Amino acid sequence: MTRRPRRNDRRPDRPTGGAVWLWGWHAVQAALANPARGAPQRLLAVPDRARRLNEMFPALRPEVVEARVIEQTLGRSGVVHQGTAALVSELQPASLADLAQPASGLLVMLDQATDPQNVGAIFRSAAAFGARGVILQDRHAPPLTGAMAKAAAGALERIGCAREVNLTRTLEKLSDWGWRCVGLDAKAPATLDEILDPRPTVLVLGSEDEGLRRLVSEHCDVLARIPMPGGFESLNVATAAAISLYAAQGAQGRAKGRQPSDQAGSSTALRP
Repeated sequence: MTRRPRRNDRRPDRPTGGAVWLWGWHAVQAALANPARGAPQRLLAVPDRARRLNEMFPALRPEVVEARVIEQTLGRSGVVHQGTAALVSELQPASLADLAQPASGLLVMLDQATDPQNVGAIFRSAAAFGARGVILQDRHAPPLTGAMAKAAAGALERIGCAREVNLTRTLEKLSDWGWRCVGLDAKAPATLDEILDPRPTVLVLGSEDEGLRRLVSEHCDVLARIPMPGGFESLNVATAAAISLYAAQGAQGRAKGRQPSDQAGSSTALRP
């Protein structure tokens, strides 16, 4: 179930067919360690980062440059690249069946979440809490490229991602496969701790501004809210995802008589 490079790519931030620029120490380090990426087409690093990369990956020879050269190469003023950037093969999204069969553990579905920082942070939380993967809407989600990879801090290499055209049909399919689809809604009458149980669970979160769309909400098996006695009506979607994943992992772990940290999921593998 290794993710392979895409071959057809015409987005402006992808300079050659099937290649993407990644930046940030953890994102680049994780990509270089992922055999699905292959050898980088280019690897730029400031002197101290180049020395560390040589120690970690003796077969690679980074181009030793000044920090401003990395910024100029990326074409992004003020980008926080942490002294390293790599031009690597893009990862092919996983199929839904790869992530969801057989049904067990946790999945995250994002309904039109478009901010790459938020989506990257959600990947990071999903990997940290042992989720099997993240499902994105194909058209209304950011690409798995630089800004998202930086926010994910290496999680793109460790957890699978499926991109689906129609999320309502995807939810129907997941239900048929034995998944319980739990939608996050700030106005839901029940709280997460009242709803979550040990069944295979898909946590469905909506966009940063609008939340879940009506049809997506209606195709969830149940809706739940995060209790917020402090009085706020909603949370940033990345924060809501982290809280929900922690709660869902805990519910499954306690119900099965083990600690939540024992649920490894598939997040440690370099696969979709």
